[in-house]
This record gives sequence, structure tokens and C-alpha cells, in this order.
Amino acid sequence: MAVRIRLKRVGAKNSPVFRVVVADSRSPRDGKFLEELGTYHPLKKGDDNYTLNLERANYWLGVGAQPSETVHSMIKRAGRRATA
Repeated sequence: MAVRIRLKRVGAKNSPVFRVVVADSRSPRDGKFLEELGTYHPLKKGDDNYTLNLERANYWLGVGAQPSETVHSMIKRAGRRATA
């Protein structure tokens, strides 16, 4: 089973809000998922437009989950923010 860390859209029309989820790569974008790791609000300005459970994200990366490009950049920013 190929596991991906990706975004799931839950926001209304013209008001996008996403959840960062761990899901099987074969499941649809808004379908079944294994675990929710955080949220992302793309219309909100600044660096605080997302939340992420970095400990759980690192766990999933350790067991072989592949992040999408957007989630990968969020994990990198969260790691830098946690060390600062």
C-alpha cells in the first residue's frame, strides 16, 4: 500500500480550506484517509496559515509515506519554525 501525505479540501466554494491527511494513494482526494495531521488556509496571509502535527508527520515519513509538494514545503517550514 502506497501511503501519501496530501491535502483534502473541506472548504466552501470560493473559500478553500484544506486538511493535511495521510491517505492511501489510490483513495480519492476527498475520500477515506488514515489520519489527519493539520489544516491549511490558503487565503489567510502570513506564515501562520497552517497548523501541522510535526511529530506525527515525521513518524509517517519514517515509515515510508510520500508527501505531496505542498505538504513537503509545509513540513520544511514547520521544522524551521520549531527549531527557531
